[in-house]
Amino acid sequence: MSVSWWIWLALIVSIAAMLAADLFLHRDNHVIGFREAIAWSGFWIAAGLLFGGVLWVWQGAEVAGAYYAGYLIEKALSIDNVFVFALIFSYFAVPAALQHKVLFWGVIGALVFRLAFIFVGAELLETFFWTAYLFGAFLVYTGYRMAFRHGEQTPPDANLVVRLVRGIVPTDPAYHGAKLFTRMNGRRVATLLFVVLIAVEATDLIFAIDSVAAILAITTDAFIVWTANAFAILGLRSLYFCLAGLLRRFVHLHYGLAVLLAFAGVKLILSETPVGKLPIPVTVGAIVVTITVSIVWSLRTTRGATPRAPMTPPAPDAGGAGDAR
Repeated sequence: MSVSWWIWLALIVSIAAMLAADLFLHRDNHVIGFREAIAWSGFWIAAGLLFGGVLWVWQGAEVAGAYYAGYLIEKALSIDNVFVFALIFSYFAVPAALQHKVLFWGVIGALVFRLAFIFVGAELLETFFWTAYLFGAFLVYTGYRMAFRHGEQTPPDANLVVRLVRGIVPTDPAYHGAKLFTRMNGRRVATLLFVVLIAVEATDLIFAIDSVAAILAITTDAFIVWTANAFAILGLRSLYFCLAGLLRRFVHLHYGLAVLLAFAGVKLILSETPVGKLPIPVTVGAIVVTITVSIVWSLRTTRGATPRAPMTPPAPDAGGAGDAR
């Protein structure tokens, strides 16, 4: 589909306005409660579904179907992001009142990174047919790793980007309220909150490669791919606060996500064979069934387990932020 520059501009301005409203309503850095998180999740999901409806009226069912398929994949993979964000916040002992700010700026970075990946990836797939085999194989391998090596975790402070930033930017190993930078002894230094933000951004950069490649298996239209990513990511913060206390129950979800990644990889490879692209209804159906089965399987397995309270980071002397210092 051909999209004029002013439509891109109008969409970006609209998303920026929604993000500005979100930032204004959370300017006091208050702790996000479950009810507030549910309300915001409902708002962002409604916005994403409504945009799909606009596409349906504007461009037809096939385009809208591709958007919804991409949206569902990104939304499903976002749940795995939540697991990692919970690990980062716990590791660095991030105060609950500051977590929303980190996620907010993390979302801004995610939107920018994905936009760059989408244009590069779409151009490669359109220009060189064999890149479909590379991206497809990468997705299948990523699915394998998620299924069989999901428990392997690297401490966030060991992330190469985080270590590089801490080696270059003078950093004070403590929080200074909601400040990312502060002045100490007459010089400007980064706070521990800035290090946490870098850890979140670096982690999301890895997730972005998987999710963008998965959606490119559905369509290479940059507008559809980015809007599907954007509307799914916009609800990532509220999704975190909704699920942070329930993550322990999603014990089999990673198998569902692994199947989705492998499915997207196979779909991308088949698109360059005589089989061709799988129909959008088949893709949407596979996504819905896979995620539903993995969630129901997880909930049945953990039935009767005591729900965990919303995540509270460990005290610094318990090995949280103390280790990060």
